[in-house]
Amino acid sequence: MASSKRTGKGKTRSGQQGKRAAPRRRAAQREPQRSWRRRLAGWALRGVILALAIGLPLVVAWAWYLDERVTDRFGGALFTLPATVYAAPDEIYVGQSLQIDQLVASLERLNYVASSSVEETGTYERRGNQVAFHRRGFAFPDGKQPGRRVVARIVDGRVVELDDPDGNDVGIIRLEPRSIGTLYPNRTEDRVLLSIDEVRENAPLLLQTLLAVEDRAFYDHGGVVPTAILRAFLSNLFTDQVQGGSTITQQLAKNLFLTHERTYRRKFAEMIMALEMEWHYSKDKILEAYLNEVYLGQDGNRAIHGFGLAASFYFGRPVSELAPEQIALLVAMVKGANYYNPRRNPERALARRNTVIDVMVDLGLVDQTRAADWQARPLGVLERAGSRARHPAFVDLVRRQLVEQYDAEDLHTRGLNIFTTLRPRVQAALEDSTENLDEIEAGRGLEKGTLETAGVVASVSTGEIEAMIGGRDTHFDGYDRALDARRQIGSLIKPAIYLTALSRPAEYNLITELADKPVAIEQKGSATWKPENYSGTFHGPTPLIEALAHSRNVPSVRLGMAVGLDSVADTLERLGAPRPSPFYPSMLLGSMTMSPFQVAQMYQTLSADGFVTPLRAIRSVVDQQGKELSRYSLDVRRAVDRESLYLLQYGLQTVVREGTSTRLNQVFPAELNLAGKTGTTNDGRDAWFAGFTGSRVGVVWVGRDDDRPANLTGSTAALPLWAATFERLDIQPRDTTPPRGVRLMPVGPDRQVVLPERCAGERIPFIAGHVPEAAGTCSGEPAGNESTGDGGFFDWFR
Repeated sequence: MASSKRTGKGKTRSGQQGKRAAPRRRAAQREPQRSWRRRLAGWALRGVILALAIGLPLVVAWAWYLDERVTDRFGGALFTLPATVYAAPDEIYVGQSLQIDQLVASLERLNYVASSSVEETGTYERRGNQVAFHRRGFAFPDGKQPGRRVVARIVDGRVVELDDPDGNDVGIIRLEPRSIGTLYPNRTEDRVLLSIDEVRENAPLLLQTLLAVEDRAFYDHGGVVPTAILRAFLSNLFTDQVQGGSTITQQLAKNLFLTHERTYRRKFAEMIMALEMEWHYSKDKILEAYLNEVYLGQDGNRAIHGFGLAASFYFGRPVSELAPEQIALLVAMVKGANYYNPRRNPERALARRNTVIDVMVDLGLVDQTRAADWQARPLGVLERAGSRARHPAFVDLVRRQLVEQYDAEDLHTRGLNIFTTLRPRVQAALEDSTENLDEIEAGRGLEKGTLETAGVVASVSTGEIEAMIGGRDTHFDGYDRALDARRQIGSLIKPAIYLTALSRPAEYNLITELADKPVAIEQKGSATWKPENYSGTFHGPTPLIEALAHSRNVPSVRLGMAVGLDSVADTLERLGAPRPSPFYPSMLLGSMTMSPFQVAQMYQTLSADGFVTPLRAIRSVVDQQGKELSRYSLDVRRAVDRESLYLLQYGLQTVVREGTSTRLNQVFPAELNLAGKTGTTNDGRDAWFAGFTGSRVGVVWVGRDDDRPANLTGSTAALPLWAATFERLDIQPRDTTPPRGVRLMPVGPDRQVVLPERCAGERIPFIAGHVPEAAGTCSGEPAGNESTGDGGFFDWFR
């Protein structure tokens, strides 16, 4: 038993030892795990240290790089500004021929608003035969003109009084010019720059509303609000709602330098750049940049940036004239310009605008009563986008004339102001004339939309282009037919033939007999050419003036061949038209091609008494500071002598009085002395009319782009558009006083003989010293065969 007890005691001690050894064994077993974790922690610590050692300099370098981008952008020109193109300003003066409706139309083209009061600029009130308006201020090349209230009284289509509110005579006043286009680079980004001081003074509600909606603590934070970022992060993480949490400074950093991708890297860069902008620049500078950079819509391929351009694009008005609800709409669109587009999504835009007005109430910017009134108003945006590319054909001409003097970079980045010659009233009349094409197509059995057109109207005295269209769709910015469509000109060439002949007074005058009989002309490399008259008949001996007036082909060809092709080519060149080379006989009937612009240059010389004045679209170029960089002065030279041209002008006046353009007599009084020429090409493919008054010359072409037969004539297709244009204009009669060196002599009724000066009848001009011998009697009989008493009282003194 003793043995047994010892054994038990031994087992007991052994068990106790086993129990003490178990933790040691477990600890020994855990030791490799602890060692591995310690090693892992060590590696992690070393990784963090290494990452900091490597990453921190990289972050610093990245921040440095971002800072360089910020300072480079803000240190130079923050925005590249396209050149802005302006029309000529409408002028109003006492004695002017002007209808009240025309004046109102001029104001409404500038988006003046009818009002019962004209206290604010950009408003007008019509009362009976008076129109009161408050002109906007504008910086013209010759100085800044302030806003001004004016009352115009118009009686029987003429301005009889032009006074200010105190009754002082104004005499003459200029409206501000209309912006008609911009010249911008491929980036197609556009804006109208605003200064923070300008907005603070003239549109303080815009600043207050913008900050209330987008960044209430803008003037208190340092560019980033961590709590807002954390709140937005948690919302985006745990809910379906997307929140930005970005300050105005962060938004500006994103818009100026970064993409719109939703990544943490982009957000981190945005925060760094926002802090850097706040470090370097004042709050006002940052806010000013935001006002001009924020994206507010799209006009085709042109991005609308900034509140300045958006005010014009949506409302046709400067920021200073915006109503409170209009300001609220623009601020509402900051959240998503395309999503809240008031033209495409008006209900959505209205709801968002009214939400912004509610915010204005919450912050005490407006009381509830006025806010309710604003919320009840319609959006009020222009039905048609306030695009500044209003007259693309004309702006295309401006661009082409500018590149002769300015680099493309200057036109796209320096914010130049281009003051042009375009007259809004004339342009509107020319554009509206295209409505006649529907009737012309119907009359010719053509499908609607088949015909195209182009037209140019210029000043006789200065060569300034007052209007131009490049197609039926006058707002389409594409193929410019006025400049680029080379079409056969038909009979428009004939004045050059007749002028060449009349410049030889010893050989030709207006009553010189021309043969109108069949003729065959050999042409090198082609079959014998046998021209015919449009009517298909021959008229025998024809006075030169009648051959011109009725546009007879055969006598015109005979005359051209007689004076010589080279001589006719010389005349064309002197008139400003391109010289045909080689010059084939068939070109005497206008188979040569010219653009409407080139034809306008030729006929401008014919209308300007033989002085060539290169057609121009630009008056001056001014930089952003108001300094005039270029003034486009007149470049005038005499091309043909005044006397022979006077004879030709008389012939072109006869074209209207009794020839191919007599339809104009149904529209215009004879005392205007209109002159012009029709042109028609084979199979009626091209129809032309070129005509001039005392102050303007106009050219219209009508035809098909595919050059297929259209059965058109100049008198039935192009002339109606010319007449529709000029009918709406203030037309000055042509001065038909003959120059020295020209004598007016009576001629017989058949225009074949000169009568004694005492005789009655049509008096035709002749160059002095080259007047044919007069007949002996007023009946046209030769001297010696006169009957007594035929000459009346003067027979006693023969």
